[in-house]
Amino acid sequence: MQKEISLQLGPATAGEPIALATAIAAACGVPAEQITGHRLLKQSIDARGRDIKVNVKVLAFIDEPFVPRNQQHHSFPHLSASAPRVVVIGAGPAGLFAALELIQLGLRPIVIDRGKDVKSRRRDLAAMNKAGIVNPESNYCFGEGGAGTYSDGKLYTRSNKRGNVQKVLEIFHQFGADEKILSQSHPHIGTNKLPQIITAMREAIVAAGGEVLFEKKLIGFEKNKDRIKAIQTADGDSINGEAFLLATGHSARDVFTLLHQENWLIEAKPFALGVRVEHPQAIIDAAQYHCEQRGPYLPPASYSLVEQVGGRGVFSFCMCPGGIIAPAATAPGEIVVNGWSPSKRNNPYANSGMVVTVDAADAWQYFSAAEKKEKQLNPDHPLLLMAFQAAIEQKAFAAGGGNLQAPAQRLTDFGQRQVSGSLPQCSYLPGIVSADLQTVLPSFVYQSLAGGFAAFGKKIRSYYSSEAVVVATESRTSSPVRIPRDPIGLQHPQVANLYPCAEGAGYAGGIVSAAMDGQKCATAIAAVLKP
Repeated sequence: MQKEISLQLGPATAGEPIALATAIAAACGVPAEQITGHRLLKQSIDARGRDIKVNVKVLAFIDEPFVPRNQQHHSFPHLSASAPRVVVIGAGPAGLFAALELIQLGLRPIVIDRGKDVKSRRRDLAAMNKAGIVNPESNYCFGEGGAGTYSDGKLYTRSNKRGNVQKVLEIFHQFGADEKILSQSHPHIGTNKLPQIITAMREAIVAAGGEVLFEKKLIGFEKNKDRIKAIQTADGDSINGEAFLLATGHSARDVFTLLHQENWLIEAKPFALGVRVEHPQAIIDAAQYHCEQRGPYLPPASYSLVEQVGGRGVFSFCMCPGGIIAPAATAPGEIVVNGWSPSKRNNPYANSGMVVTVDAADAWQYFSAAEKKEKQLNPDHPLLLMAFQAAIEQKAFAAGGGNLQAPAQRLTDFGQRQVSGSLPQCSYLPGIVSADLQTVLPSFVYQSLAGGFAAFGKKIRSYYSSEAVVVATESRTSSPVRIPRDPIGLQHPQVANLYPCAEGAGYAGGIVSAAMDGQKCATAIAAVLKP
């Protein structure tokens, strides 16, 4: 007999196999020896009260052989020689999952990426962290796996209606992710595990007859009326296809500029701008778990915060327990920070983006009349917010003093609007320097964040602490541009076979939602090429 049960247990009981088996038997009302095994269906932590609880849902096997989880295997059959060619521009989560979906639909994906393969990217990331050198084609945002490879691997999404979340998780598991992601309420892979998984996906695409080409930067289009015949790359290649899926991510500013030069419709899109805040993980653990020291059966604690300050929302973004702050610039002369965690989340710091939504009106008010004239901007310019984003990042670089050093303040000094005399230890490897972030951030962003930090200090004990450090700038939360597409066919309104996709097009945010949008676009393409 099989029986599905839900339990609320203490962390030690949930974390010890024998104790958990005993609790399952008691809930089923049978002796422990009659439980032949159990399959974990869902698990989450309830830390609202002083006694931390772990909510567990399991499928118990009673007096019958235990059968492990029957993992859904997704096959990627070899393509026929006549399969239509679809050029996928960008090898991030959207591009890779689109390619796998195209294979299942009988279409041949030709995946190109401006950056390098995962292994080669590591050398460029090391140069950023150790020497402050930015390769504009190979960095934390550009290269195999895109920003997703080196930005933590969180798989939580609220976009359940946008696609098949379970299929995305199953494919990640199939290519090497831990089985736990299939049952956790907030699944997480870890930056240290993602490169091998991304490599396995690429190998599957190639084995099925697709192609994955690196260091192929899109620089132009070959057109025939309202259709693209081929794309041109910086190394002189011309790559043809019957459809073109554009999944270049939120930081491909040159692609947005190229589309604007083609007079193809794009539009400015609000995004969130702010900072990274880093605390010792022990502070967050003690506050969230109501204890002096986190026990061995609990993971590093996280938080999710939101507050209205002067009519603007201030909220946490991409919180990384046990993680580090990483340099995410895509060009020399700018400072961008992001966060990630390894699979064990065992670093001594917790960091999170703290951001404020900005829109075109904010950007227009920010620039001086001379800057507007120099940049040829107007209130309706589709690249207005992109220019605003870049201007803030360049200010941060100037305040940091070069070599990717980031300007920073102690959290309490930020709130009191004073420059820090000294800074605490920080995980950001290029280093931080004391600076007045009022000279970096727009005044309304600074004021909103200062009010938000004070409010968060009342929600989480010791959050508002001099041991915490504020590092600028967290500015790549989402794309500052949206590329319009038909709501049903998903193609661009002016270009019949161009399919804008995922974060860079303004339709997704995060690994899972980007992957689902890639699958969705692949299905739309198949409906045209293989009806």
